[in-house]
Amino acid sequence: MDAADFSAVLSEVRRFVRDRVVPLEAEIDEKDEMPSDIREAAKKMGLFGFALPEEYGGLGLSMYEEAQLMFELGYTTPSLRSMFGTNNGIAGHVLMVGGTEEQKAHWLPRIASGDVLASFALTEPEAGSDPSTLTTKAHLDGDEWVINGAKRYITNAPLADVFMVFARTDPDAPRTRGISTFLVPAGTPGLTVAPKDHKMGQLGAWTADVFFDDVRVPASALVGGEDGLNRGFGTAMGCIAHGRVHISALMVGMAERLVDESVAYASTRKQSGKLIGSFQLVQGLIADSQTDYYAGRATVLEAARAFDAGTDTKIGPSCTKYFASEMVWRVADRAVQIHGGAGYMRGVAVERFYRDARLFRIYEGTSQVQQVIIAKALLGEAARG
Repeated sequence: MDAADFSAVLSEVRRFVRDRVVPLEAEIDEKDEMPSDIREAAKKMGLFGFALPEEYGGLGLSMYEEAQLMFELGYTTPSLRSMFGTNNGIAGHVLMVGGTEEQKAHWLPRIASGDVLASFALTEPEAGSDPSTLTTKAHLDGDEWVINGAKRYITNAPLADVFMVFARTDPDAPRTRGISTFLVPAGTPGLTVAPKDHKMGQLGAWTADVFFDDVRVPASALVGGEDGLNRGFGTAMGCIAHGRVHISALMVGMAERLVDESVAYASTRKQSGKLIGSFQLVQGLIADSQTDYYAGRATVLEAARAFDAGTDTKIGPSCTKYFASEMVWRVADRAVQIHGGAGYMRGVAVERFYRDARLFRIYEGTSQVQQVIIAKALLGEAARG
């Protein structure tokens, strides 16, 4: 995107986030629901398709540009980003990476506009951090695929219009080689979405289990057509690598907000007749958080540059996701500490962000999974003993 146009986009998103969404954060958390006018405003701004190609109606942002946009979106409740994150990220990228031209032309313009909300149905009760162990199955019956299985913690499932479903299509193949991806519209007979989950944080972003009981889809629903058969795992991993940089940038935006909340509180709260910002131990907490934020921002931008260049699409995304998730958790913990008892009270921003931040160390691959990915990539055969 032209630099001037991109700067205008960032400015518009910043105003939208800080003027319209931030004042609604407590309400979103209390009601566990994103206001419809915020959803419509996000559609008009193109936020449902910022990472999708321009030829399909998206903004076509590079990873480096996307990271900067996520810095702005991360300044408020992460449920805002979650509303359109799967369209731009793991769900939309399934079609970008593995779809046929016909599938892209049919689905991507509607996904980019927000008229279609897409869900990424990979995680299962016994296949989370290691999706290669998934047990959902699909078999060909005439000219239809029949899908059976269950998915867990699927983002936007209660609202989704289409699911990108990963299922095992060759039970005899090695675990990572017998998986395919299917486009399954909501409302397809046999597809059932459970009631939304009751989560610790990130309220307003809905997840739910999804069940497939002899769900039949045409052969054309196989992502990538015949060439996509048994290639779903590679598609998923490519989408997740992009998502790790994406979500890391969101965490940096959240860290910036937490630092701002900490500074504002320490600049106004008095103890023993003095502003707590005059206490060196409080200053140390703020300094540590600002340093963490600064390092996180630099790490994400470097990972985004390498991702765009194609020079690092594995170690970099895992490194930045690992660092950013642990970083924002430290910053959130310090923010609560600086606020003292007030930081433990519902209705105070840092309490809410503390709950929200905890999930980042789990999804898009836990911190422990990132450690394994990084170590194995560096050590090679030595990691196998």
